[in-house]
Amino acid sequence: MSAIRPGFGIADVMSLRQQVLARNAALQDVRAASATAPAQGPANVPAAGFADTLTNALGQVNAVQQRSSDMQVAYERGQVTDIAEVMLARQEAGVAFEATLQVRNKLLTAYQDIMRMGG
Repeated sequence: MSAIRPGFGIADVMSLRQQVLARNAALQDVRAASATAPAQGPANVPAAGFADTLTNALGQVNAVQQRSSDMQVAYERGQVTDIAEVMLARQEAGVAFEATLQVRNKLLTAYQDIMRMGG
């Protein structure tokens, strides 16, 4: 199925999963180290890790949507004749957008919860 989706496939999902697992392990190591070490101030943690991951994910979603749009235009011009491939690309773009929207909603909810805790 990854041959149908050159922009975002199973290998990309597995790569993202490995990145999440690696970051989770690193966070557990930091927590364990901070629990055993005396408080000396903020730890030196890469600040752009989450932002880079989010930017990469949004870039991949954008690429999937752009590919879908390009395939639709190519179909309308008669360059692509397989309607199933065009529809699959549209569905993939829709699912990617919905997933992005759900992540945004969860982040917004978490932010609102944190803001309520401060007051």
